[in-house]
Amino acid sequence: MRALRSRNADLRFCGVGGETMAEQGFCSLFDIRDLSVMGFWEVLPKLPVILRRLRQTLAHIGQEQPDMLITVDSWGFVSSVLRRLNRQGASFPKVHYVAPQVWAWKKGRAKKAAKLLSHLMTLLPYEPPYFEKYGLACTFVGHPVLDALPDLRQAMPVAPPVPAGARVLCILPGSRRNEIRKLSPVFIAVLEKLQAAMPDLYVLIPSVAAMQQEVTRAFASVTTPHRVVVGQAARYAAFAASEFALAASGTVSLELTACGTPHLIAYTFNAFTNHLIARLATTRYANLINILAGHTVIPEFVLQYCRADLIAPTALALMEDAARRANQTREAQTVLNRLKPPGQTPSGAAAETILNLLDAERNQQTTTG
Repeated sequence: MRALRSRNADLRFCGVGGETMAEQGFCSLFDIRDLSVMGFWEVLPKLPVILRRLRQTLAHIGQEQPDMLITVDSWGFVSSVLRRLNRQGASFPKVHYVAPQVWAWKKGRAKKAAKLLSHLMTLLPYEPPYFEKYGLACTFVGHPVLDALPDLRQAMPVAPPVPAGARVLCILPGSRRNEIRKLSPVFIAVLEKLQAAMPDLYVLIPSVAAMQQEVTRAFASVTTPHRVVVGQAARYAAFAASEFALAASGTVSLELTACGTPHLIAYTFNAFTNHLIARLATTRYANLINILAGHTVIPEFVLQYCRADLIAPTALALMEDAARRANQTREAQTVLNRLKPPGQTPSGAAAETILNLLDAERNQQTTTG
């Protein structure tokens, strides 16, 4: 949004978005937390709300009749929106940002995406061929975490106050309620094992504002000195101040890598979903750094391996070995550099792609009109 406005101040945005978009003045149609659910079985209790939000989104799009629809990630919800719009004969361009991970599982989504979209902007350099073979135009724009590097560097000197001489551990149990409820008990059990070996441990727990109370409640019984911090600047400052991090699997691993914070990742669902994902997955790794590297750079404990008795020894070994932590940071940052588009920032590449598509659409309308 910032990059688009810097190139065209007349653009107007409407739709559905989260806290970071709200900081840009975006007014979301509804609270995006209603869609913040992952898994198979986990979706069922929220299905009535999701279907209601789907109808609300479609009605809003029909009312606004945008010059372009830009959908971001959340392929399950987004594909439902796109299918219905296409059945209604919506003619405006439909651009998706963050490709469905067809290289990891459900490869058939590439063909379906080609039927639903006008253009796809990918975060990873190897993704376009998966979709282009079905006729979908793609542009590799790079990963937006690289746009955060100036903010990361600015936040690094502004570390949150911690006790003198403390060893600082960062814990990131996720930004969705179901993630926090699944991962917090595991991370707390790991923390108890680490504290037994390191009595001078201090814990920083970054959270989004919407989940601050949930996170505070989850860690209320923890005896290790800790602090929940909120906001993007505080989050990055916590990364910079931390010796090591326990993190939910996801984009946060790239943020930690960009900040130079050694870490491991974990994630789990219920037993049914874990079993189903294990059967459907076509990639060995869950972590993007590991996928790009082709081997384990960031230790990962996902699905049935998300257990404190497995995680704690690895966390302790890394916290006791500065050389291993330095090697992880160096190799992970080398891999991260491969996610930057040539010659510009990811947000700049995405903005140029969108504006070029809008110009092409206007020229076509002028010609046919």
